[in-house]
Amino acid sequence: MSSFTNSSSITHVALLLPSVWSEPWSWEPAITLPLALLLVIYSIGALRRGSIKTLRWRHASFLAGWLTLAFSLTSPIHEIGEQLFSAHMLQHEIMILVSAPLVSASHPAATLLWAFSPRYRSNLGGWVHSVEEMGWVRFLTRPLAAWLLEALALWIWHVPALYQATLTSDWIHAAQHLSFFFTAVLFWSALYGAGRRVMDYGGATLYVFATAVHCSALGALLTFSTVLWYPVYASTTGRWGMTALQDQQLGGVIMWVPSGLVFITIGLVLFAKWLSESDSRVMLGSLHAALQERERRH
Repeated sequence: MSSFTNSSSITHVALLLPSVWSEPWSWEPAITLPLALLLVIYSIGALRRGSIKTLRWRHASFLAGWLTLAFSLTSPIHEIGEQLFSAHMLQHEIMILVSAPLVSASHPAATLLWAFSPRYRSNLGGWVHSVEEMGWVRFLTRPLAAWLLEALALWIWHVPALYQATLTSDWIHAAQHLSFFFTAVLFWSALYGAGRRVMDYGGATLYVFATAVHCSALGALLTFSTVLWYPVYASTTGRWGMTALQDQQLGGVIMWVPSGLVFITIGLVLFAKWLSESDSRVMLGSLHAALQERERRH
């Protein structure tokens, strides 16, 4: 049985949580300034667009996504991620499972454009539309391509050599976070429709369950592995009362269980909507056939 499951590991995890908040918050300008600029631009656009009911929900979704993203990148979790694999994994899960879907659901592009004057808004809008119509962009925003990119980003960045490089280079670390967040935004946007025709519930269900499978598979590999994937943490986990292998297994559980529950829950909701939609189509088809038969008889 995995060493993570012994009682001493559970005690260490319980003791870890309160001490996390004794660590400092991170206010790196390279992180905080882009986040602040994004919020300012969106806020100006939101004020100019107005506050009709539909937009209120979108603005709330964006704000919730922005807050959770800012929390993941500036809270003590960010700093502790350099000492604990499990903390780094928690940070990534917040970005991918919470921040990205909330930001995607807000469809922020139009609101961001409203922050500019009408002349610049028109020019920027035209440029954005021309980019969206490019062949390679249309290809990457298709659901299958978006799903593949999100899956590749997740698996490639967990290759030991590449993952460990993120802890020694700020540039590589930034590239990891950007690729995780933007491929997740791309994936969720493809499911939501991103201003185009919304994907049918059947297709969305398939992609969500497929994502649950590959995320859970990687989490399970980390959880049950008896080999340390990331030796770089061997010298830092002792401070937190656990071995590097226990930390790795805890990180695997964080990836496996929460992401699996989120994706399966969303998948079941989509599946239920798919069945309901199918039943409605069958009923409409039967009604249409009955009306045609009645007209034929008369």
